[in-house]
Amino acid sequence: MLTSKQRARLRALANREDTIVHIGKGGITENIIKQAEDALRARELIKCRVLENSMLTSREACDRMAELTHSEAVQVIGTRFVLYKKNPEINGIVLD
Repeated sequence: MLTSKQRARLRALANREDTIVHIGKGGITENIIKQAEDALRARELIKCRVLENSMLTSREACDRMAELTHSEAVQVIGTRFVLYKKNPEINGIVLD
C-alpha cells in the first residue's frame, strides 16, 4: 500500500511518461494484460489510456488492471490512469 507522499512522488514522475497502454472497445484482453505486465517489469511506472469507444470507465479499467497485474493504482485523471509495481530486479524508482 502506498502512502500519500509516495503516491505524490509517483504522480510527479508520471507527468513525464508517455501513454503506452491503450484500452479500446475490446476491453481488457490477455494481450493488454501481458503488455502492461512487461512494461511494469521494465519501467515500474506506466501510464494507460481508456479510449472513448471502450465500455469501461477509467476508474473501472484502473482497478481491474491493478488487480490483474498485481500493481498499485496511483492516479486516475480523465481517460488516463497510472499504475506502479516495484521490480526488485532493477534499481528503479526509490520511494521513501
